[in-house]
Amino acid sequence: MPAPGGPPGDGEGRGGLWAAFGGLTTRGRSFLAAGVAATACAYVLGQEDLLRVGLLLAVLPVVCVVVLHLTRHRVTGSRRLAPARVPASAEARVSLRVDNVSRLPTGLLMLQDRVPYVLGPRPRFVLDRMEPGGRREVSYRVRADLRGRYPLGPLQLRLTDPFGMCELTRGFSAYDTLTVVPRVDRLPPVRLGGEAVGHGDGRYRVLALAGEDDVIPRGYRHGDDLRRVHWRSTARYGELMVRREERPRRAHCTVLLDTRAVAYEGAGPGSPFEWAVSGAASVASHLMERGFTVRLLTDTGSALPGHDVSSGGYASSSPDPSGAAGLMLDALAVIDHSEGSGLSPAHDALLGAGGEGLLVAFLGDLDEPQAALAARMRPRGGTAVAFVLPTATWSGAPEGDPAHPEAEERLRVLRDAGWTALPVAPGTALPDLWRLAGTPGSPAGDPYGAGGYDAPGGPYGVPGAALADGYGAGGYGTATAPGAAADGTAAGPARAGAAGGGATGNGATASGAPGGNGAGGRA
Repeated sequence: MPAPGGPPGDGEGRGGLWAAFGGLTTRGRSFLAAGVAATACAYVLGQEDLLRVGLLLAVLPVVCVVVLHLTRHRVTGSRRLAPARVPASAEARVSLRVDNVSRLPTGLLMLQDRVPYVLGPRPRFVLDRMEPGGRREVSYRVRADLRGRYPLGPLQLRLTDPFGMCELTRGFSAYDTLTVVPRVDRLPPVRLGGEAVGHGDGRYRVLALAGEDDVIPRGYRHGDDLRRVHWRSTARYGELMVRREERPRRAHCTVLLDTRAVAYEGAGPGSPFEWAVSGAASVASHLMERGFTVRLLTDTGSALPGHDVSSGGYASSSPDPSGAAGLMLDALAVIDHSEGSGLSPAHDALLGAGGEGLLVAFLGDLDEPQAALAARMRPRGGTAVAFVLPTATWSGAPEGDPAHPEAEERLRVLRDAGWTALPVAPGTALPDLWRLAGTPGSPAGDPYGAGGYDAPGGPYGVPGAALADGYGAGGYGTATAPGAAADGTAAGPARAGAAGGGATGNGATASGAPGGNGAGGRA
């Protein structure tokens, strides 16, 4: 939305017309002084012609001041910012519009908008004479490499008369705010866990017309499907009863962001703290798209603003996940270092939340006590992934420095506690680490194949190990055929693996001979 021109700026209404004479240029002051001197000389010498010249020289700048003073209050300015929220290092366009709503033409106009120095130089534009009812539009671009909120404005308009006698400034009080959010990387779809039971990929459960029921039925309501009528309860209570639909359950995830100032070194776009903030934004946005309810927690133990406290601080519990993601990014745009030195508040907050679902942590440098405390944060029966940014790695310490073995020891403590702990080095891309976090063999393993989505053994027909879900060694890209389950129960059709892979199901294997899981299927 455009920001309309508001009331005059500070000091514009004080002094009125007399204050406008302060805008006289050197030319205007010279004309006024020459006119006064010529008038005085004409009076002393009795020269009528000189008097006329003196009056002309004195009156001309006065008329210009009066006309310009009346004109500047009939000129309006507005600003349009698109978009108002941009990721770091991206550009936004600012459009300025000036309208002359008076019956008098304007002289030369100079338009200037105030912007913080981090967004670039202050934009200035020179506009030609505007006719009555005319309009001029100009635009400029701003860009910030650092996240934050940056005010734009107020807009200032400098008017001059055609003779250059006077310059007056019109200030507008309206301003806009550009929000620069952390950069969000597109992450590959890997299976990390944290889904509710029977929840699939963390999305809503799809219920059939006669889906699963609660233990207690409810009374029939107008519009209920008759196929959901519970006849046993109807006979018992003497009224029509229907089965209740199960409420869809969503997977939970907590993204923990370590903001301790003692855990990071350096500042600027390439600093480890900015990498951690960008990573937290990327993971939270990615999981929201997959249907997770996400809670963004800091080392201080408090959820970031914009999250629903009544729902435990989970951001995407609202019906508009995109709006929740926007609130989360706005909060991350202004997050700064905390003064704390430990992770105890975050540990207490995680214990109070019940410790379930998926936990993704972005941790700075850890000493021995903090590493032990972080190891105890792993949720019971859940999955925990940690991206650790050691100071020794980011400060460029040589390989023989004792800080490197200490950093490895902190990672080992987390891994022994069941974490998938991954060190982060300068220049490392989060999507690559995210893909490693989903590799089988770790606590956050991907059940779809031996090497994740893109590695050998993945789900796209690349040979790998046989899976417990019956997809075979070949993954999704192989043929399907009936097979025989090891326990002999009816399991329906199964996928036959690639060469050497197995097929599960009820009946015969693809080759026609009975067998169990891993029995030689057809390629």
